[in-house]
Parts: sequence; structure tokens; C-alpha cells
Amino acid sequence: MKRTPVGPEDFRGVIAVPPLPRHDDPSRTPNFGEADRLVRHLNAAGITRFMFGGNAFFYHVTLHDYAAALDWMTGLPDDWWVLPSAGPSYGRLMDQASLLRARRFPAVMLLPCADPRDAAGLGRGIREFAEASATPVILYLKAEDTLGPDRQQGVELAGRLLEEGICVGIKYAVVREDPRVDPYLERLLSRVDRSRVASGIGERPAVVHLQRWGLPGYTTGSGCVAPTLTQRLYCLAMEGLWDKAEAVREKFLVLEDLRDAWNPAKVLHHAVSLSGVAETGPLCPFLSALDPEQLERVGMAARNLADES
Repeated sequence: MKRTPVGPEDFRGVIAVPPLPRHDDPSRTPNFGEADRLVRHLNAAGITRFMFGGNAFFYHVTLHDYAAALDWMTGLPDDWWVLPSAGPSYGRLMDQASLLRARRFPAVMLLPCADPRDAAGLGRGIREFAEASATPVILYLKAEDTLGPDRQQGVELAGRLLEEGICVGIKYAVVREDPRVDPYLERLLSRVDRSRVASGIGERPAVVHLQRWGLPGYTTGSGCVAPTLTQRLYCLAMEGLWDKAEAVREKFLVLEDLRDAWNPAKVLHHAVSLSGVAETGPLCPFLSALDPEQLERVGMAARNLADES
């Protein structure tokens, strides 16, 4: 696992956000053998950046399994950028802080909290967590009010945390009907360095986020099924071949539509198994499995996408 400080170059490219496979038994503990199989499948396509968060159900992981997952991550190759997530509540962050401090990750992504919060309080809590964990953070902006109900105060908080070095990057994942029109992203990029902001919603808005907004890279879930294809999308974009990049992006939309319809993380968890990439095992509570008809549709979409890669 790469331990050098996170810099702007780390956000240039494709960042995988994989599921975390689990054993198919009553314990449902992480299956690190299959997790290895998954990340090495991604790496075979040239992907060396990984973040484990919502798709890995880190919202629901026990502290015991969290520690085990951190240990597995630290054992991955030295040139791989491998980051866990933490939170989302303040208490959860502080419980996880000592586990992170002992393992010296270059950064940790903060899962977005939906509980009562405001920018001033979040700022205090994030600073306390960063000090306790000795780990800089990546903010995960999933909605305009992720950093509190006052949007401008939230943007200002993000800017100050970046200036202080407490935050080293932002995963931007606010969904828009038309990603070309995004006043909140425009406001954010007027306050922070765009080289530290990754598009965080997969392939659907990736081309627009790279071309229109100048973001340096994007996260991918569906790319776990077709890593070579998502790498091709990024390379075409970097060459300025936007029409060709758009044609590649469209190949992801069948699976992305199913993810949006039935829960992105749940569908990806099944898609990785059904495509034959790795056995992800059961979902953890609080999610139920897809029904047989849904599984058939997801399997077909995942296998078709994998065949394109």
C-alpha cells in the first residue's frame, strides 16, 4: 500500500470503488481471498487507485471487521493507492480513529452523515478526528447539504480544510439531471483547487465532469466489471477524443440504469459475482438481495459489459 502523502496527481485517472466480498455463512465476515481476486482483476487493467466506502458497505461494518479490512489493505502492493472510509457519525469516527492511527494510511474518506449537523460543528468534529487518527481526510460530497444546510458555509469549510491540509481531496457525487448545469459544483470549484476534486458518480457524468468542469479523474463502480473499458474511456478523454469517450460511456448505461433503479451498491455487489469477476457473497444487513428476475437482468447487463472490456 502506498503511504506517501496524497497529492493532485493521485486524482488524475480512474479510482475504483469496489464492493467488499463476504463469506457465505452466518458470520458474513469479509472474504479477503475474493477481495484479492477482485482488486487484482482491476489492476490487470492498469488501475492502481482504490477507495472502499459505500459500495463496500463500510457504513455497516463492525469494528472487528473494519480492523481486519484495514490490515488487508495495508498488505496490498506498495505502488497501490488504497484508502478506506470512516464514519459517518462522530462517535463512529472517533471509535475508528485509533485503528487508523496505528496503520498510517495516507488518507481516509469520510462517509457523508445524514444526522443533524452544520458546517461549524462538522469542522470541529473533522479536525478532532484528523488529529486523533493522524490521518488526513477526503470529503465525500453526496448532496449539497453534506457539509450542513448552509451551502456557502459548507463550501467555505471545504476550502479551509484543504488549506489547512486536514483535507487532501473531495469526491464530488451530487447527482444532476444534466451534469453540465451545476451551480453548486461551480461554487465549489471557485473556492477549491479542481485538481483535488474527483468526479464521484461513476461513468454516467464522467465525460461531462472531465470536459466541462475540468475534473482530473473519476471513481468507478461498474468499472469493477469492465476495468479495461473504463480505462479506455479515461484515455480517450485525455486525448480530447470526446465523441469516442462518449461512445464508450454509453456502454455502461444499461448496468448504471439498473444500479440507479435498485440501489447502486446492491446491484454492483451482485454484478461482480454474476459477471464472474469475484464471488462477493451475501449482502450485509440492512439490505436484502435482489429477486430472481432482477438478478437475471443484472447478470445479463454485467456479462454484456464484461464482454466489451
